[in-house]
Amino acid sequence: MAIRIQPVIMAGGSGTRLWPLSRAQFPKQFLVLSGTSSLFQQTALRLQALASADFEVAPLIVVGNDEHRFLVLEQLRELQQGAASLLLEPVGRNTAPALTLAALQALEDGDDPVLVVSPADQTVSDAPACTLALQQAVLRAAGGSVQILGVPPTSPETGFGYIRSTDGVDGLTVSRFVEKPDLATAQGYLADGHYFWNSGIFVLKASTWLDALERFRPDILAAASKAWRARQTDAGFVRPGRAEFEAVPAESVDYAVIENCPGSPVAIGMVPLDAGWSDLGAWDAVWNVCDKDATGNASIGDTLVHDSRNTFVHASSRLVGVVGMDDVVVVETADAVLVTHRSRSQDVKKIVTALHTQGRTEHNLHRRVNRPWGWYDSIDAGPRFQVKRIMVKPGASLSLQMHHHRAEHWIVVSGTAEVTNGDKVIMLTENQSTYIPLGTTHRLANRGKVPLEIIEVQSGSYLGEDDIVRFEDTYGRK
Repeated sequence: MAIRIQPVIMAGGSGTRLWPLSRAQFPKQFLVLSGTSSLFQQTALRLQALASADFEVAPLIVVGNDEHRFLVLEQLRELQQGAASLLLEPVGRNTAPALTLAALQALEDGDDPVLVVSPADQTVSDAPACTLALQQAVLRAAGGSVQILGVPPTSPETGFGYIRSTDGVDGLTVSRFVEKPDLATAQGYLADGHYFWNSGIFVLKASTWLDALERFRPDILAAASKAWRARQTDAGFVRPGRAEFEAVPAESVDYAVIENCPGSPVAIGMVPLDAGWSDLGAWDAVWNVCDKDATGNASIGDTLVHDSRNTFVHASSRLVGVVGMDDVVVVETADAVLVTHRSRSQDVKKIVTALHTQGRTEHNLHRRVNRPWGWYDSIDAGPRFQVKRIMVKPGASLSLQMHHHRAEHWIVVSGTAEVTNGDKVIMLTENQSTYIPLGTTHRLANRGKVPLEIIEVQSGSYLGEDDIVRFEDTYGRK
């Protein structure tokens, strides 16, 4: 009989060290940093690849941030994986409560499946080797143990957690965890040969997780279970009770359970993951996995690199030229540029902290902002005006809304627009335009088969996105 696998993706990270490409509203798991798919999509494909005659793979469970729900849906739609369960955390409480929600969901959907739990922001270069390692872990976890995937270290990394393994009757067991050692200690671990990087990928039965949590952190289990019982479902999203989830203690899977397992009655083993794994935690890690020229330079986008070595250049919206630079990172977006030495990649998060402290928006949003109906790009702005380029997907529409402080002019660039303007509904095609007076109820919709693009010119005393009063919305937004 085939073993039932429940794939679980933890998709709630922020990826601050990959700023300016990664933003709070579009974090790194949804970026394409290697290959042609986002890191989230790569994770989904890896987990679905576990299916075989011996393994039945259930539809995905994705645990993520409420603000990223439409990004998850869109990226799953691109993979044609629309059957996933999307569990939305109303507030961040780290990975232990998130995994508890997934385990409770899995027990309702099936008997007691083996959970294969992966972060959404990792990559591997050898997918078949990853599949074999995960399947081996599933076979062991089906017997009731906890299995963790350990990566053979290739350098003395100080930013990773380490696992010490020992030989056991049924494979490698875990005797010790070490969190982010100093350089001398990491060098010793590399020479020792029994230490592995902690990949953050866990394999265990749903009941095994809940039983272990009851043993080590019953407070988390009780609070998360209460939030689960208070859940609501709307438009395919599962939402735990907000007040109940806010009361759940915040803790990671590692600290709550995994690091307490060695020496306890909870059996824990390790399966080596020798598959070119990377967590892409900072720009130097992205450089490591990219194709490079003869002098070690990696470039993405419209770039010209001269007399430089071991340099990473990423251009998003314009030509970027780099001359005479060694071991640097240059990342350009429409509204921000990062330049740093590769050895200081971990410190990029300090820039994000400074942006947040100063009340700036560049840590949160790109100039181009994704919405469930399409996207908008803020082209220009000044005192009392703002210009946006807006794309509406076929069959999609914006909410029926009004503004207290601004009027809008719309010019159709391509496609056909259905415009609700007060009590009138009109159709506009290329080069036609309309005016939405301040305080008038309006809606923009694309009833056609091709994308609709318009230029919107806003004018008024206040142009913030929070000056929207919604009367109707297809996507359940307030």
